[in-house]
Amino acid sequence: MKKALIFRGGWEGHEPVQTSDIVADSLRARGLDVEVYDSQDCLLQGNLENKYDVVIPVWTMGDLIPEGSIALRTAVMNGVGLGGWHGGLCDAFRQDTEYQFMTGGQWVAHPGNIIDYRVEITGKDPIVKGISDFNMHSEQYYMHVDPGNEVLAVTRFNGAHCPWIDGTVMPVVWKRMYGKGKVFYSSLGHNADDFRQVPQILEIVIRGICWAAGMEAPKQ
Repeated sequence: MKKALIFRGGWEGHEPVQTSDIVADSLRARGLDVEVYDSQDCLLQGNLENKYDVVIPVWTMGDLIPEGSIALRTAVMNGVGLGGWHGGLCDAFRQDTEYQFMTGGQWVAHPGNIIDYRVEITGKDPIVKGISDFNMHSEQYYMHVDPGNEVLAVTRFNGAHCPWIDGTVMPVVWKRMYGKGKVFYSSLGHNADDFRQVPQILEIVIRGICWAAGMEAPKQ
């Protein structure tokens, strides 16, 4: 059985407990053993690569303890998967550029805050296969993104709130490698209601995390 580690905390506005509980329950339903911690101390166990198949940070903003950053990056470099969503993975630990190099992106803005926008699926990767384009009413993330990411979904900015970005196409879902580790990210999932109201969000996250853990991406 594949084993996942969730560590959660940081800014409460992204509902780290509620969203990670939803994801943890869904991962268990797909056959993963999931451990959940409300601190970063779990990163200091030693030899994470011998204990877990995937690590899931749910920690918007805040700081990652230096020893934890090294332990996490070393584990992923050696083959542990990394997966997450929204600010919990890619608006986390803003001062830790080595962490950002691993994740493949960093949030910088969400013009207009909660707005209507569309997510467009690109390609036929198993993580998004069978999922059609869909609408969102949430934060549309504008991000600084690694050009080496394999992009699986995008969104287009219309310039209503920032005219100079009109027409900009921004990655929403991607996967990548960091050393031997598989890394998955989705910018969707602002809060628990997003997961409850738009089932595609949870399905993409679960498939992506399963892929990062070395499992075949499950089909809906």
